[in-house]
Amino acid sequence: MKAIQIKQTGGPDTLFYEEISQPEPGPGEVRVKIEAAGVNYIDTYHRSGQYDLALPVTPGMEGGGVVDAVGAGVTAVSPGDRVAYAMQIGAYADYAIVPAWKLVQVPEDVKIELATAVMLQGMTAHYLTHSTYLVQAGDTVLVHAAAGGVGLLLVQIAALRGARVIGTVSTQEKAELAEEYGADDIIRYTETDFVEAVKDLTNGKGVNVIYDGVGQATFRKGLDCLKPRGMMALYGQASGPVESFDPQILNQKGSLFLTRPSLAHYAASQEEIETRADDLFDWIASDAIQVRIDRTYPLSEAAEAHRYIEGRHTKGKLLLLPQHQNEPSAREETINTKDPIDEQSWESFPASDPPPY
Repeated sequence: MKAIQIKQTGGPDTLFYEEISQPEPGPGEVRVKIEAAGVNYIDTYHRSGQYDLALPVTPGMEGGGVVDAVGAGVTAVSPGDRVAYAMQIGAYADYAIVPAWKLVQVPEDVKIELATAVMLQGMTAHYLTHSTYLVQAGDTVLVHAAAGGVGLLLVQIAALRGARVIGTVSTQEKAELAEEYGADDIIRYTETDFVEAVKDLTNGKGVNVIYDGVGQATFRKGLDCLKPRGMMALYGQASGPVESFDPQILNQKGSLFLTRPSLAHYAASQEEIETRADDLFDWIASDAIQVRIDRTYPLSEAAEAHRYIEGRHTKGKLLLLPQHQNEPSAREETINTKDPIDEQSWESFPASDPPPY
């Protein structure tokens, strides 16, 4: 079978498209014939060496396709089932081995490509709004980078739960996009101090929760936007890591809550994964939320996909598509929902690591 291999860490040119042995599933494992693999920033970390992995390794933390074979003890899925998964390395390949408990079955009314595209970013938005802080009707929510991949999903899901959503964006184009997707109020942080804007929009009361995937550039000021006993959910650090600070500040600003959550800790069981994925698939099928696939690449062009995402050109999700049995190559813009989701750019923030989802 064909797979992308990392033999040494470095730039996109260290991604090699090679023939390797087809793996066999062990007890509790499933071999998935990959139809789509998600491209995420965490893949670039694996490639560059920011995360320590034994080499050679096949990258890719998100995939979808059809069950090809099952190992001993697997009863939840059978060959031929349509499945998707996240948080398991090895998706940049024709076939991948995945623990059965990490798989979710994809309904017939949801395309595999779209199911794959929503596993990491969609489940991130789900746990943030349903577990880290359970958004309730009447809450006021601040979403930084509201026009990004996770941001637009946060906007939509928070709105579904009845919250008032305030979003920060960098440009008028992104402001219009976030508003179209359900944000009630938009702050262009490049032109307006977002703390003062939030105070004006809330009559000085502040917001119940802030979803911050930006980090250094927004974190400290964000604490001034919260109501007493409000929560800061710092789920990423696109502008750089937050510097150390005295926890007494949380007391001084109103007994605030601070959490630094990660998807791995909110998708730690089969039940959690299925619950989150089922909600996402239901919302997608009913058009309650919209997700956009920006570009698809043949698996062999993984390096080009990495250059594209690291160049911050993305306007939605990137997917790699294996070409099984000499199937024709496909590299085109693919839109699976009514409107595009634009990827937040950080041109006005310090250069740094994007969030690792």
